[in-house]
Amino acid sequence: MKLQPRRNEGQATVEFALLLPVAVVALLVIAQIGLVARARVMLTHATREGARVAAVGGSDAEVTDAVIDASSFNRARLSVSVLRESSVVTVLVVYVMQTNVSVVGALIGDPKMSSIATMYLEQ
Repeated sequence: MKLQPRRNEGQATVEFALLLPVAVVALLVIAQIGLVARARVMLTHATREGARVAAVGGSDAEVTDAVIDASSFNRARLSVSVLRESSVVTVLVVYVMQTNVSVVGALIGDPKMSSIATMYLEQ
C-alpha cells in the first residue's frame, strides 16, 4: 500500500475563518473613531454657534438651544456654560458621547469632549 501525500484543501478557508473576526473588529474600531471625530467637529461648530448667539445678546437658554440645533446632540449628555465679561463672551460646551458601535463601544467607554469659543460682544 502506497501512502498518498496530504492535500492542502481547505487551508485558505481555515485561515480566512481565523482572520475574519480580527478584520471585523478592526473595521468596527475605524468606524467608532470616525464617529468620535465627527462628534468632535460637530461640537466645535455647535460651540461657535452658541458663542455667536451669545455675542448678539442671546440669553443662556437661547445659547443652549443654538448649540443643540447646530449639533443635534442629546440634551441630557450636554452641558453649556456662558461667561459674559466686559467686552467678550465665552461659551464652554461639554459633551459626553455615547459609543454605540458593537463590541468596540463597550471596550473604550464614553469619551468626554469639551470645546470653548470666545467672541466679542456686539453692541
